[in-house]
Amino acid sequence: MGESKRLCGLCFAILYVWMIDPVIATGREVPLLDFQRYHQTPSSGLGVGFSNLFNTIYDTSKYGNLQLNNGLGQTPQMGWNSWNFFGCNISEVVIKETADALISTGLADLGYVYVNIDDCWSSVTRNSKGELVPDPKTFPSGIKALADYVHGKGLKLGIYSDAGLFTCQVRPGSLFHEKDDAQQFASWDLDYLKYDNCFNLDIDPKERYPPMRDALNATGRTIFYSLCEWGVEDPALWARGVGNSWRTTGDINDTWVSMTTIADLNDKWAAYAGPGGWNDPDMLEVGNGGMTHQEYRSHFSIWALMKAPLLVGCDVRNITAETFEIISNKEVIAVNQDPLGVQGRKVYVEGPDNCLQVWAGPLSEHRLAVVLWNRCSEAATVTAPWEALGLESSTSVSVRDLWQHKTLDRNVVASFNAEVDAHDCHMYIFTPQAGRVSDE
Repeated sequence: MGESKRLCGLCFAILYVWMIDPVIATGREVPLLDFQRYHQTPSSGLGVGFSNLFNTIYDTSKYGNLQLNNGLGQTPQMGWNSWNFFGCNISEVVIKETADALISTGLADLGYVYVNIDDCWSSVTRNSKGELVPDPKTFPSGIKALADYVHGKGLKLGIYSDAGLFTCQVRPGSLFHEKDDAQQFASWDLDYLKYDNCFNLDIDPKERYPPMRDALNATGRTIFYSLCEWGVEDPALWARGVGNSWRTTGDINDTWVSMTTIADLNDKWAAYAGPGGWNDPDMLEVGNGGMTHQEYRSHFSIWALMKAPLLVGCDVRNITAETFEIISNKEVIAVNQDPLGVQGRKVYVEGPDNCLQVWAGPLSEHRLAVVLWNRCSEAATVTAPWEALGLESSTSVSVRDLWQHKTLDRNVVASFNAEVDAHDCHMYIFTPQAGRVSDE
């Protein structure tokens, strides 16, 4: 067998079929994504039309078996985080009101279930027992009571700590306190830990992050483990056995330049992500005011396509209709949460400074998600040629527009193009002609 292509947890059910398949029985290797091509039926036509370049374009060969084995993150995590909007200005009131807003707006029903407290929740020192202490001014009821409130809403509560002596805002970190802190998080019934990288004593992150993994697993409580290592030591190369997600980049800020730069950095690691372990290009800035509506739509579309965590970073208590329209798009969310779990990526560029771009990724049921992204300063036509998408030139596809919520054409062949405004994108699902398409 050539380069090892290990199966993700999602594909255990498929493995049995492979074992009895005559193609496999003859010793022919079938990579994960090639399963779509070999298991087709004349009545459905599923899998017909993919080219021999398909598995090269959407390479998943670097995705390995997870040693974390906590059962979480089978699709990218969704929820809210306090940092991008509130910074240190957080309190139990803000967290409760945010949980209420996730319910009242319907965002929770769309999958935004993690309510994650970021830095500044704790006192500046540990207590006499060496324990972390919630700030008595801002979290007077304690974290356990807050977890009970959030759980009562059917949501999950996340907390923040640091794989260093201090957090980035100089509160106590968890380095050398992993076992005690993990046990404390579990005793508070927490569901998620974001683990940062400040004040790390220049200790290799490959040494600092696994102890918290082991400590969390030892508590007996299932806690999502989000590594915030900033991409310093390329965590995609080693973190899939450590955490459920890992930051591949530095911090995002609410600007077009930051967002596009981070998208490009995260794209490099597409082959390494999959169910149980995701590349994390940082939290969403949609709705915080630094970008245009078109730029935010691009931000959300590309994050969804890249199978990035969808962690809203705005004040959902006062969300605008425009922001809600973007983050509540069920069809775009479905791309992010697709069970195949393959990260979409940049597949074709042209124009000045390569500012006319096509990003794409395979989905379940033999479909492709395709984003035509205009990063130029003026409106332009963006074209997706079939070869770049991994489709045979004669393949006919149906095109579903995920922002207009309608099927545009059922018989597109060879290429597809659209006029796209500056800094905007169009997002589609391409389905082979005989595949299933919804007009709803």
